[in-house]
Amino acid sequence: MYFTNNNKEQIYYELRGNISSSKCIVFLNGLSQSTAAWALMTPYFEKEYKILLVDFIFQGQSFKEAQSKNFDEHANDLWQLVQFLGINEPHIAGISYGSLVAQHYALNYPDWISKLILMATFAHKTEQFKAIELSWKRSCQTGGYSMLLDVMLPFVLGSNYFENPFIPIDVLKESRVGANQDPAALLKLMKATEERPDYRQKIKKIKAKTLIIQGEFDILVKMEMARDVALNIPDSKLEVINGVGHTLNLEAPKKTAELILDFLEHDN
Repeated sequence: MYFTNNNKEQIYYELRGNISSSKCIVFLNGLSQSTAAWALMTPYFEKEYKILLVDFIFQGQSFKEAQSKNFDEHANDLWQLVQFLGINEPHIAGISYGSLVAQHYALNYPDWISKLILMATFAHKTEQFKAIELSWKRSCQTGGYSMLLDVMLPFVLGSNYFENPFIPIDVLKESRVGANQDPAALLKLMKATEERPDYRQKIKKIKAKTLIIQGEFDILVKMEMARDVALNIPDSKLEVINGVGHTLNLEAPKKTAELILDFLEHDN
């Protein structure tokens, strides 16, 4: 399904699960992910929750010809969609890039969110992160998404996944390259992260009760970065999943879903 925002840009979204439920959870994609990235997690929520999946502008099946957007603009697109669908207080769950949109959404629209779930998240960038970020940008400019993926995967998948992949690496590469044929769109997404300032002081004003989920062996977003988010969001807690890396919705979907469900149902 498509929603047209105030800028006449089409945003692709899917509604799944218990459509009539008053409880709604929104899952927001990582940088080069699409709505398909949540296929291993949505089954855990389908019985009790309405599930909203969204491709940001420049992702998946959404509009790609726009100018670059910052995270406030992505958050505004999401808010427009939530209003359009009549979802008053959804739980917002984002991973990596999507977690940054979720931070901005929670800060800018505090009356339009229930709980906040941030997976593989950060509010500032280390020098190592900046070096990785630059390597991704250069590889995308040089060889498109195929080269970017070769450079990216060792940083976003833990070593355990390479040894015992749920989806074989070559199959994963083939599917992801097929869904990301526009390197210019990816570069526009990267620009938002590249230009985002240190956000640690800002997130101190987030009012939503927050769960932060971090992979023990995340190379891209180091543990110290996730801890800084937990330290700066007032009503938050940090959960660490052992033995996995950055891509929690692929590497540890069951454990991640269990942590989220426990937080939504019991942590009041």
